Amino acid sequence: MPNARSSTLEGTNMAKQDNKTPLISVKHLYKVFGPNGAKVLEQVKAGKSKDEILTQTGHTVGLSDINLDVYPGEIFVVMGLSGSGKSTLIRHFNRLIEPTAGEIIVHNEDVMKLDQKALQNFRRHKMSMVFQRFGLMPHRTVLENIAYGLQIQGVAKAERHQKATEWLDTVGLSGYQSQYPSQLSGGQQQRVGLARALCTDADILLMDEAFSALDPLIRSEMQDQLIELQEKLHKTIVFITHDLDEALRLGDRIAILRDGVLVQQGAPVDILLNPADDYVEAFVKDVNRARALTVETVMKPQVVRISADTIGEAVAEMRKAKDDYGYYVNDDGYQGVITQEALENVEQEDYSKAIDASLLEDVPAIPSDALLEEVIPETLDNEHPLPVVNAEGDVEGRLSRSTLAEVLSEHHNQDEGDDSKKSASKKELAA
Repeated sequence: MPNARSSTLEGTNMAKQDNKTPLISVKHLYKVFGPNGAKVLEQVKAGKSKDEILTQTGHTVGLSDINLDVYPGEIFVVMGLSGSGKSTLIRHFNRLIEPTAGEIIVHNEDVMKLDQKALQNFRRHKMSMVFQRFGLMPHRTVLENIAYGLQIQGVAKAERHQKATEWLDTVGLSGYQSQYPSQLSGGQQQRVGLARALCTDADILLMDEAFSALDPLIRSEMQDQLIELQEKLHKTIVFITHDLDEALRLGDRIAILRDGVLVQQGAPVDILLNPADDYVEAFVKDVNRARALTVETVMKPQVVRISADTIGEAVAEMRKAKDDYGYYVNDDGYQGVITQEALENVEQEDYSKAIDASLLEDVPAIPSDALLEEVIPETLDNEHPLPVVNAEGDVEGRLSRSTLAEVLSEHHNQDEGDDSKKSASKKELAA
């Protein structure tokens, strides 16, 4: 999982949440498939299960009381197993499926209240969609496929071909403009589909299992490209997947559906470390946390920071601290760990001297955006917790052996109160 995206994730999410103005709001959304959906809806609201309603009425509950917000510029991932309702949900955003009840607000406008002409305009200009099976027109060239959305908008041929060529280059397909879809590999076809969706310059991109038809290597490359593009474009993307690894890699936030019910939503680290129920826990139990979590997501607040110029001043600062060591920081940044024991061994007559390297232990700093698997050896090799530094080199936290053991232990969630198991896990990791 690329850590470049993870490094800014928390700050980006906080900025979006502080904005408090979602681009998409889904409120009390229900979908019951069948001729008497509105009537059966009362049974859904009364608490009957999906299976009960299917058996008793022949109707299928697609979605049940879905409430969520999608903020500008984020990748919001909706995931779940087959039949969970994730594709049904995304098709409500542009009203490819009509709801049984509920509201979908996009750009402060209720999509449910749009007449046919307004809905058509909405689909052409506000949202673009990337499909699982590419959805390319076989009789059109690559360039014509990319430019198709602009053609529907009424953009002149020369302008739309110019824009299509730019997006062709952006997705790495320069020189393929005259090819037909059948002449391309699956990965290349999906790049064309992505370029077509982006070419219309719509604010919102809907991606329904967009990469699931690709082989693992090409799928990973497409994920990389989407992350790279998103860092430049800051689109609002709703991404549907059944793959948790993909969700963790791409998502700013994740919503998990089961049988049409939203069972949990939150940042990837929240989903991974605090699953809401057994269903979510079954998803996350086999995830390699060391490859999924960054240092920033699990670090603890930094210990005492020693910024004194002289040894005597450092002694005074250490005496005020609850720990017996601290991170020594000067104008050049973090320099090493200084311990109470080292300071106690200094004669009082030397307190006026400057702190030098002989007083410091060489404990390496680690970047906040590093994956946990990258820092395991250093963490285990040092008695003291490692200082965590941000992109500017400032110390903003610490990572200890015990924190690492707790996070990576398979018992972290279900056995949080079992101290003996925690202790055993830490010993195994330290070994």
